[in-house]
Amino acid sequence: MVWVRSPVYFYNRNGTYYFSRAVPSDLRHRFPKQKIEVSLRTKSGSKAARSAAALSDRLERYWDSLRMEMIYSKELGLMALPEASAVAADSFSLTDALALYHRLKGTGKTSLFFESSERSIRYLIECLGHDSLTSLEVSDAGRFRDYLFERGMSSSSVKRVFSSVRAVINLAIREHGLSVTNVFSGTFIPDDEVKKKRLPIPADALLGIQRECMALDDEPRWLIALISDTGMRLSEACGLQACDIHLDVDTPYINLVEHPWRRLKTTSSSRQVPLVGASLWAAHRILATGSTLAFPKYCSEAKCNANSASAALNKWLKPRVPDGCVIHSFRHSLRDRLRAIECPADIIDAIGGWTTEGVGHQYGKGHSLELKFRWSEKMVSESG
Repeated sequence: MVWVRSPVYFYNRNGTYYFSRAVPSDLRHRFPKQKIEVSLRTKSGSKAARSAAALSDRLERYWDSLRMEMIYSKELGLMALPEASAVAADSFSLTDALALYHRLKGTGKTSLFFESSERSIRYLIECLGHDSLTSLEVSDAGRFRDYLFERGMSSSSVKRVFSSVRAVINLAIREHGLSVTNVFSGTFIPDDEVKKKRLPIPADALLGIQRECMALDDEPRWLIALISDTGMRLSEACGLQACDIHLDVDTPYINLVEHPWRRLKTTSSSRQVPLVGASLWAAHRILATGSTLAFPKYCSEAKCNANSASAALNKWLKPRVPDGCVIHSFRHSLRDRLRAIECPADIIDAIGGWTTEGVGHQYGKGHSLELKFRWSEKMVSESG
């Protein structure tokens, strides 16, 4: 048997471990440095080994995605790879601008920064059918906007793409002194014509969904059940680690905190969430799997894909709820259910992570987990 030693991508400096790995030669034009180095924030060799292996694996997947995108782009004749030598101003391409943006702005950024900007420029090139930055016309901006809407994007998504495209082009104009105007500045992007009001889920439908979740007993249904009696945002629940769930205590709860793969919406979003009813059942089922992440189907240590979860869960919910109800409707329902039992408004806010208005509410430690649990338990008992 031949033993193959795994490569080591970390080292110790002044007692702290650091990750270090060279960028592959075929991708160096995409990165500002030829080596990626970052602190692993640990003094433990075993922890550093695990963290370095996980980070290396994420990098491999990201590099593979870049290679596939380069192959895809070449096949379509859209995005020729930028040459190392400088290009003439009159032939400056969108791909050149993107490479410049990554090189100058990419230091310390996550893979999301590179993926989103590259995707936005790819959309633009696909829409226009050419890669020239210096030949852009004002009419191209409106054409691009309409193209994105035709792809089914929401107004907010279109605005994000335009913001990314503007940033890439603005940097190229400044750095190379290009005598062109950024035609994507000031483009009118209408808000969604009809933003459907998210309605709360009626009590009978909610109970029926919870029963069906327990019968099907799989990861997507655990996610729905967990949200149903906690009112957590979908992204909050998707990004949980198993260690955030505490069941071997007098008052079972979730300690909702930020993770590298999932940020929280507001300061008040970080909270202790009492577990009752169907949510408590779901928490037990999650921990029984032994997985480090609560929902590995929708989340990894690299990225939390709440959008994917939303699409799948809303599709399942659609025939089971009235029109206007979506996965986020459980959050609206929680507020209504707590109001129905005359729960004080500031306690409702504390349970759901809503921001309570007024200067006075900023003082003190806030409501105890035990008090929130009692109101949540009353809500479940009186609505069941």
